[in-house]
Amino acid sequence: AWAGVCSICLHLAPGRQAGSQPRYAWLRELGLQEENPGVYNGRWGGGGEIPAPKRGEIVRQIGDALRQKIKVLGSLVSLEMGKIFVEGVGEVQEYVDVCDYAVGLSRMIGGPILPSERPGHALIEQWNPVGLVGIITAFNFPVAVYGWNSAIAMICGNACLWIIAKVLEDNRVPGAVCSLVCGGADIGTAMARDERMDLLSFTGSTKVGKQVALMVQERFGRSLLELGGNNAIIVFEDADLNLVIPSALFAAVGTAGQRCTTARRLFLHESIHDEVVAKLAKAYAQVRIGDPWDSDTLYGPLHTKEAVKMFLDAVEQAKQQGGSVVCGGKVINRPGNYVEPTIVTGLPHNAPIVHTETFAPILYVLKFKEEEEVFAWNNEVKQGLSSSIFTKDLGRIFRWLGPKGSDCGIVNVNIPTSGAEIGGAFGGEKHTGGGRESGSDSWKLYMRRSTCTINYSKNLPLAQGIKFQ
Repeated sequence: AWAGVCSICLHLAPGRQAGSQPRYAWLRELGLQEENPGVYNGRWGGGGEIPAPKRGEIVRQIGDALRQKIKVLGSLVSLEMGKIFVEGVGEVQEYVDVCDYAVGLSRMIGGPILPSERPGHALIEQWNPVGLVGIITAFNFPVAVYGWNSAIAMICGNACLWIIAKVLEDNRVPGAVCSLVCGGADIGTAMARDERMDLLSFTGSTKVGKQVALMVQERFGRSLLELGGNNAIIVFEDADLNLVIPSALFAAVGTAGQRCTTARRLFLHESIHDEVVAKLAKAYAQVRIGDPWDSDTLYGPLHTKEAVKMFLDAVEQAKQQGGSVVCGGKVINRPGNYVEPTIVTGLPHNAPIVHTETFAPILYVLKFKEEEEVFAWNNEVKQGLSSSIFTKDLGRIFRWLGPKGSDCGIVNVNIPTSGAEIGGAFGGEKHTGGGRESGSDSWKLYMRRSTCTINYSKNLPLAQGIKFQ
């Protein structure tokens, strides 16, 4: 049955404790105090004894509980990482949506019955939970990434090291099935090396992801990696610019450039380059920067002072490598880690800074002439997460989707690189890690597969017609 082993305590930062300031009094709605009990002692194990549709019902109730607190939870996300309130609420909505998806999936998971070459034999594929799923989430999507993993992992019958205690306990399932541990590299290293961790899902940088993968592989464990992305939008001369400008703006500026799917490269056909840059710069000038909790704000701060430094270093490198800053490039003089959304032009497609993923709102705008070259430029970076083209050419669209097109895990047409739906598998290729979360057949990563042959005859024929008598 489901159970757990961990016991921790979550502390709120001084000055932001529930009730210490009127502005943060809403934290009481989430039951947060100065000290918050963590999880429970016991034994880890999967929930395979509970039928999958029953597990789906519990996940449905988790989604309903999230709906009841969605605005307060959205405020908490905004407070924690700095994204604007509407994006915080949208992130919690992602968790709600994947719970809905998982409910239906709980009645569909399973393997096929395959034709056997031997008479009186059945060949079936059986799927069982892996057991314990460790989930290391990133700062930029603290709720959604966990939701993608936990909702699917739970309907598959696994326990998760992360927390949604009340709904579970109401269903007589130990709260430790979803246990939360707060910590840094020490906790992550322990999870990666612990052989009891049947699957470790890691979302974060390529550099750290490589370290995690090596530690997990050393013990022949299973990992699911969702790492960085150096995502490109390609705009052809026949594109609808009424779609291009808002798409590029949202993809590059949304969440202050701190999404793994943020657009970092914008390839423009040479015939429309200047026009698009001018329109995009005008759109950038209208971005409303301010307090993430202000409903009028579209753009908030970066997460840390270290991120501000990385931003400034990247802008300086871009200049040194021949780039021109069209707009932005500076720190904003106000409290918090605010920087100006930035557009850089004039760099070659293979400039070192262009091939570097900087987790900040910097968009490198690059010229191209031909389809073949720009498809190759899209693919020449080490990461392979998200990509998009804007065109009306049907043949070009299918070439983009085909084997000579984008090599990314997310390949879009006439929409931005960011804003993926939960129904499709989310993840990428190459240095993005190859993992898939959320929809489609991602559930298979949270289960182990057995091929089962059942002889219901009175004879013992061997496969491939072998005679052993």
